[in-house]
Amino acid sequence: MTDSAYRPRAALAMSPEAATAVFTPGTLDQLATVCDLAPLPVLDDFTTARAREVLAEVDLLVTGWRCPPLDMETLAAAPQLRAVVHSAGTVRGHITDACWERGIEVSSAAAANALPVAEYTLAMILLTGKQVLERARAMHLTRTRTPLARIPHTLGNHRRTVGILSASLIGRRVIELLRAHDIEILLYDPYLTDAEATELGCTRVELQELFTRSDTVSVHTPLLPATRGLVSRTLIESMRPGAILINTARGAVVDQDAIADAAAADHIRAVLDVTDPELLPPEHPMWDCDNVLITPHLAGSEGNEWHRLAEHAVAETARWASGEGFLHPVRRERLAYTA
Repeated sequence: MTDSAYRPRAALAMSPEAATAVFTPGTLDQLATVCDLAPLPVLDDFTTARAREVLAEVDLLVTGWRCPPLDMETLAAAPQLRAVVHSAGTVRGHITDACWERGIEVSSAAAANALPVAEYTLAMILLTGKQVLERARAMHLTRTRTPLARIPHTLGNHRRTVGILSASLIGRRVIELLRAHDIEILLYDPYLTDAEATELGCTRVELQELFTRSDTVSVHTPLLPATRGLVSRTLIESMRPGAILINTARGAVVDQDAIADAAAADHIRAVLDVTDPELLPPEHPMWDCDNVLITPHLAGSEGNEWHRLAEHAVAETARWASGEGFLHPVRRERLAYTA
């Protein structure tokens, strides 16, 4: 345990836009109570004279979206740097092998960011189960209600089967939220045992079975070399007629052309918060497909949810300064199968 009065020298490293979004003047004041925070502006280019001056003295960096890579050259300019507190999810974009070789401790706000994604996913599962968007659109056009005799018994969320692809941080939060509902939860994760899945409240199945049995499949696997294109055309075509595919992970995890074809054929519906590329070209057929809802990568933290990320940074900085260690550390060995 270090001296409780220890105040690490710290600086913000991210884009100015990210800093303005996540850190209000109030949360900057809170951060400054647990560290000696370098004055703004933030570091968004580690090669400038000012950045080199700041880096020469910092013990800890509070990073965020679009932080430049902490490569060997940057670390050479930061000889005292011992910790990084990331105020967002994945650290893959800026934490390099050189950081791990230096022994720098790393914390991430991935757990904090998982909650709004899980909330979005739960909302979409329940809304699509009731066909809310389609029925609202039809009512808007016809100004009438669907007669009871024409409402199919497949509509609704009673004993619906939801398949979760990956027991990631977000996948686990979705499972936790789903447990409050009368829903059967299937789970595919090659790193999980049957007993571990049961403990989570799920039935572990193989990947093909997840797609053939589920009314809704929700994708939560990180984008890794092994998961690029994991949700293939074969899997998509094997889904039940009218089933729903939700993707809040990364667009490249799924075969996007296969989604477009299956939706155009009225075989499945899809909710895509992520696509590949991030913004589809204007002529892409899914823009005009009534079976596909595309949202602008909004499931993660936005608006007042950014406060949770800032609070995480303050709390983790305080823990590290007191010698307690991070509550949400990132382990190098886990990056092979986590975001």
